[in-house]
Amino acid sequence: QVQLVESGGGLVQAGGSLRLSCAASGRTFSNYAMGWFRQAPGKEREFVAAINWSGTSTRYADSVKGRFTISRDNAKNTVYLQMNSLKPEETAIFYCAAAVRFRIVVPTERYDYDYWGQGTQVTVSS
Repeated sequence: QVQLVESGGGLVQAGGSLRLSCAASGRTFSNYAMGWFRQAPGKEREFVAAINWSGTSTRYADSVKGRFTISRDNAKNTVYLQMNSLKPEETAIFYCAAAVRFRIVVPTERYDYDYWGQGTQVTVSS
């Protein structure tokens, strides 16, 4: 079992920045990949970014490349998502997720992730 708790969401103006954190507990954190997804009102949950166990490999959705950065601190059992140049259409609930079947490979599909946090709201005002 893996428990995930996100934090860092809030209200930000367009063009602003936020840093999300996700604290994990349960299984050894450095044994699996982690990802961030988001779900806007009335839309499907979509992939945002993911990172392998060591932080040496990352993947991003095309829509966030160059603006978002995923990182992890295995000593703190925490994964981060730095979000810059936020847009109003990126208002969503952001979820972190653990892919315990993956360590080196960085998965991007929802079905590859086994555990999910409760989500944190990000609201970008225009």
